[in-house]
Amino acid sequence: MINRATGVPMENILYLGGPNIASEIHNKEYANARICGADKWRKPLAKFLRQPHFIVWDNSDLVTHEVMGGLKNVYAIGAGMVAAHTNESATSKSVYFAHCTSEMIFITHLLAEEPEKLAGPLLADTYVTLLKGRNAWYGQMLAKGEISRDMGDSISGKGMIQGVSAVGAFYELLSQSSLSVLHPDEKKPVAPVELCPILKNVRKSFLEKPFLQRLSFFFLVNLISLLVVDIWIFREQPSQAILQALRDETLNDPRERIEIAQSHAFYRPSLLGQP
Repeated sequence: MINRATGVPMENILYLGGPNIASEIHNKEYANARICGADKWRKPLAKFLRQPHFIVWDNSDLVTHEVMGGLKNVYAIGAGMVAAHTNESATSKSVYFAHCTSEMIFITHLLAEEPEKLAGPLLADTYVTLLKGRNAWYGQMLAKGEISRDMGDSISGKGMIQGVSAVGAFYELLSQSSLSVLHPDEKKPVAPVELCPILKNVRKSFLEKPFLQRLSFFFLVNLISLLVVDIWIFREQPSQAILQALRDETLNDPRERIEIAQSHAFYRPSLLGQP
């Protein structure tokens, strides 16, 4: 997109990403990063940026790292929601990790011609963002009801929550009517987003407000019942949809989604505006 909008050659465009947490870099704690792009720029820049507390890897795969850089922010929001609703259950978070990484692999195969495997720096960047990034914090606070979507994408003390807009962007990109993949169970063409239940439910948690009718009903019956409404709101946050999806007994093994992506020619160059 930068190339098409500005005319800057692809070999002059670079990506600098994690695994790191901004506050840890600021405090000069140990941190890593990776720089992606053409050899002539990335290798000397990686060497220039390296410091004892800031190790920089380099990689030639610009597109995969850009796509994964956006996706890990999306799924970090869901990770925060799962952590909040399960009291930091290790099992629930690990199952979520398995499903979200399989969706990331699936999506990347649509967007990158020769996607790099989710390993090394890519896996590390995903893990640290789900573990302690601002997007994970946002999902957790949203699930607890301590912040709301009405507050916008920029939160005081945290900065811009990049995953919020990325949720909508990836959902719209993967739900286009011109796209279709074969559903493994139903054996019929569906939009790619239909094979990404985690992405669908992260987006759903931003949109649904299931308490409105209950609130109106109780308010009209008895003002005292507002206490009951408060309890219901706490127990039935929209973000719980992601937990229900995670524990759906019909949810396929995440391995199957990866196999689908790797066994078909899924690449769609037009999705990133490439000719």
